[in-house]
This record gives sequence, structure tokens and C-alpha cells, in this order.
Amino acid sequence: MGIRLATGFVLFVMAFFVSAMTANGQETSLVGIYQGSELTAAANQLGQGGYELSHGTHVSFDKWYHSNWIDMRFEMLTQLSDDFGLLWGVSTGQRAEKVRIDPGVKLGFILQTRPTPSTALSLTVSSILGGDLRERPCRADYGTIGGVQTVNCRLAASRLRPADTLEYMANINPSRLKLELRFSGRF
Repeated sequence: MGIRLATGFVLFVMAFFVSAMTANGQETSLVGIYQGSELTAAANQLGQGGYELSHGTHVSFDKWYHSNWIDMRFEMLTQLSDDFGLLWGVSTGQRAEKVRIDPGVKLGFILQTRPTPSTALSLTVSSILGGDLRERPCRADYGTIGGVQTVNCRLAASRLRPADTLEYMANINPSRLKLELRFSGRF
């Protein structure tokens, strides 16, 4: 239910921005709809593997890290002039029992110039706000030796002390500045 609510909210926000920008006479276009990202791949990687408990029961990581909803991104371009546009978008995020990708917002711009009638040079600058991947810990029972402790789920059966495994929890922030310079021409 939470995923449906988040997706509905994201679509509502997109519709609001599109209607607000087109009301001002600007043209807004859908650039793309994408499912999955580098963070989705990282979450899937975390879910690979498993270990055996002391009595021989196999524990698969997949049940903790598998999500029924894959992060979706919607990207839009609002053209303000022939040579300048705002790039913006939103992502829905995704959630599993032990890993979460937060919803995010993409903001940027595209600047273009035409050195000759048959060539174009463009600069795209963008960044993502939010959209962090965070891994959640488990509670593991180490019996009479260690009792119940908070531990990194993937490393609960390792040789590390339970408290030391928490240093290896995945926490990835995708917000980085992306610069793209592109030259194209017709010959």
C-alpha cells in the first residue's frame, strides 16, 4: 500500500509541475520513463548469497532484499527558449525488508548552441536530490555466547564481532553533479 501511495503522490506532483509550466506558455516534454537504476542493481547485489545457521537451516538474503516494486524514474524537459531548457524528474523509490531506496528528485538544465547550421554543441548539468539507498540491520541471537545483538544481516555469520558488522551497512547517496558535453553534426 505504501508503494502505491508513493507512486500516486509522484504522479500527482509531476502533473502539477507540467500543468504549472505549460500554463506559462513553456513546452514541457516527457524525456523518458525508466525502471531500475544503479541503486536498484546495488540492492539486488546485496540480496545475493546467504548462510547456514548453527542447526543447518539455510538463510537466503533474497527474502530480505527482494522488492516487488522496482524504482521508477520519470524525466521531463521544459524548454524555455530554443537553446535553453530545464531538466527535471522524480523517482518512486523502492522498499524491501532490509533495504530501501528513497524517492528522489532530479534537477538540471540543458544549454545548446549551434556553431554552424549543421552542428550543435550542448551542455547538460544535472543532479539528484534524495534517492538514498539505506540498508537496515537485523537482530541475531548468538545464544549463550553473545545473546541477541544488532548486526548487519549479511555478515551475521561472519567472523566479525556483531557490533563491527554494522560498519559495513550499505548507505549510498546518489546525489552527484553530472556534467555532459555533447557535439553533434550532419555531414
